[in-house]
Amino acid sequence: MPPRRRTDPAAGESALTGWLSDPDAVDRATLATAVRFTLEELGARAPGRSVEVRVPPFGAVQCIEGPTHTRGTPPNVVETDAVTWLALATGARQWAEAVAAGDLRVSGVRADLAGLVPLTGIGDQKQVAR
Repeated sequence: MPPRRRTDPAAGESALTGWLSDPDAVDRATLATAVRFTLEELGARAPGRSVEVRVPPFGAVQCIEGPTHTRGTPPNVVETDAVTWLALATGARQWAEAVAAGDLRVSGVRADLAGLVPLTGIGDQKQVAR
């Protein structure tokens, strides 16, 4: 069962569109909403509890079916910053490139989300303005 949404999808889409339009101009609240919205979307598309995706300080989600953990740090973790996460989620950046650059920290055999990002159908999927 996918996690329930805490972020209103319309507000999430709006925040994501704002970030895509001008990443340097969005305020912290808009950035946080865009991150939470995309994390929730990932959780809805790949339900489960075998991988934890963390984007501190804005949010985290457990996703992907498989063995679950109940205590402590899960064996499969993905962690990155907000800008890298949103670039991956929208297709502005490739998974392998972010890992190679050290902007994406992954551990565990299930922590490769290359087949799940970008999250097609959210935002306008255009190149991030720079």
